[in-house]
Amino acid sequence: MSPDEAASQPDLIDQTRHAASPAALRRAVAASAIGNATEWFDYGIYAYGVTYISQALFPGEAQEATLFALATFAVSFLIRPLGGMVWGPLGDRFGRKSILAMTILLMAAATFLVGLIPSYDDIGFWAPAALVALRMIQGFSTGGEYGGAATFMSEYAPDKRRGFFGSFLEFGTLSGFSLGAILMLSASFLLGDEAMHAWGWRLPFLVAAPLGLVGLYLRSRIEDTPVFNELYHAEDIAEKDAPHLGQLFARYWKQILVLSGLVVALNVVNYTLLSYMPTYLERRLGLSTGEALAVPIIGMLFMMAVLPFAGALSDRIGRKPMWWISLIGLFLLVIPLYHLMSVSLAGAIVGFALLGLLYAPQLATISATFPAMFPTQARFAGFAIAYNVATSLFGGTAPAMNSWLISETGDTLMPAYYMMGSCVVGMIALVFMVETAGQSLRGTHPPGTEASKRQLAERDGAVRP
Repeated sequence: MSPDEAASQPDLIDQTRHAASPAALRRAVAASAIGNATEWFDYGIYAYGVTYISQALFPGEAQEATLFALATFAVSFLIRPLGGMVWGPLGDRFGRKSILAMTILLMAAATFLVGLIPSYDDIGFWAPAALVALRMIQGFSTGGEYGGAATFMSEYAPDKRRGFFGSFLEFGTLSGFSLGAILMLSASFLLGDEAMHAWGWRLPFLVAAPLGLVGLYLRSRIEDTPVFNELYHAEDIAEKDAPHLGQLFARYWKQILVLSGLVVALNVVNYTLLSYMPTYLERRLGLSTGEALAVPIIGMLFMMAVLPFAGALSDRIGRKPMWWISLIGLFLLVIPLYHLMSVSLAGAIVGFALLGLLYAPQLATISATFPAMFPTQARFAGFAIAYNVATSLFGGTAPAMNSWLISETGDTLMPAYYMMGSCVVGMIALVFMVETAGQSLRGTHPPGTEASKRQLAERDGAVRP
């Protein structure tokens, strides 16, 4: 069903009044998704090029330099909560569009400049110092980028199809990561090891510049969201001002805790599958470097094909059932699937793909589920802060935690146990989550609540002819 057909149905009369045009909706989807793609493009080229980066920009032997490079990669996650605390309130106060224009520029510029850092042999200590500084800028901008993009997408999408359109934000996630990984692997194959160590590793980083410019162009051609514009152009709403941080935590602490619990499950699985899996497959299961790098790429391409269908299904049956299916399925099947991955290359491909299929109901519904937990005047900040704090603590640390657990116990199934534990946290949080599928995001109360429904009914009744 198209947005035009959806808008023509009687039960969507309120949506029709406030909906964006189909052309504006398409531009909003593209503008949101390309920012996410740019963010994850950086993660992809860094994760798949870490060997070259470490030896070019850090001192010491290969293993020691690689550890330094991985630690530097984690710096961006540590700074993300600060970015959320800065960009989130600004986005609620001044609009989503202007903040997203700044974050994509900072993010793309930082990634681009990594490719221009002189080597350690040329400038010594300043090489790793420059990398740390750029990773901090990247993390700071990402702290606003993801929360803003998901908020932007959710507020543009029709209420009855928010899951479907929101899934394209995560399609951008996997597209960006896959593109970065494929570019780094292709450059390695075409140029050879010597050229890659000398200069070839820099080329994929330079691609971030055109990606960022395309994203900026798309975002400059679209208005701020209809939901944001309606609230901040209204004269009859006394509580439309964005709350400061203290008020945000005081008023919406429940939503922040619920979202944080869901993010623990989401991102332990996410970063274990996307960031840690190549290392796990090579070092723990004995696959060759090429095989270990290829398995996640194949799995991500499979997940990309599934995401829009999972998002559309969430519009029909709700977000909570999708999350229950994912969390329970992962909890029950992660150990058998890890055993399957240890059998052979074919087993690794099938096992990873099935893990991705179980994870897809969570990933596909992020931008439909999380922004809908907060009212319009606190949506950007509430989502950005809760998401980035939980991601910093449990997402960015997942690869290191998995590696440490295996080293301490000698049990190669520790990543599976860690994922099971995170799913339990997610299930507890899910019990307290309000179902918002099909609910309007308009107004100054959290969507799906009785207060929100009353407010919208009163306002819509007042303006009907």
